[in-house]
Amino acid sequence: QVHLVESGGRLVQAGASLRLSCASSGRPFGDWAVAWFRQAPGKEREFVAAITWDFGSASYADSVKDRFTISRDNAKNTVYLQMNGLKPEDTAVYRCAAKYNHLELRIGATYDQWGQGTQVTVSS
Repeated sequence: QVHLVESGGRLVQAGASLRLSCASSGRPFGDWAVAWFRQAPGKEREFVAAITWDFGSASYADSVKDRFTISRDNAKNTVYLQMNGLKPEDTAVYRCAAKYNHLELRIGATYDQWGQGTQVTVSS
């Protein structure tokens, strides 16, 4: 089992960049898949990005493609979400999630482990 801890969220202005981190404080990620989801007030949870641990294959939501980059650091057992060109509509609680397979990466209900989340607020 992995225990996920997110960090890096804060208040920024539109156009700024942020890097979120998701660290496993339990067992190493091994060959788990790790994803970022976000949820804004009054809205449903939304897939943002995912990365597989073995080959580092990444997938993105259309709304963040070309602005966000997901990556992983094997030595630090950490997954990052680099967010550039932030927009007010990116405001949400961002949570990382992990699971022990690489299927249906965009479906939150298929993930086993979740972090508590980190708040990202983008002002206009």
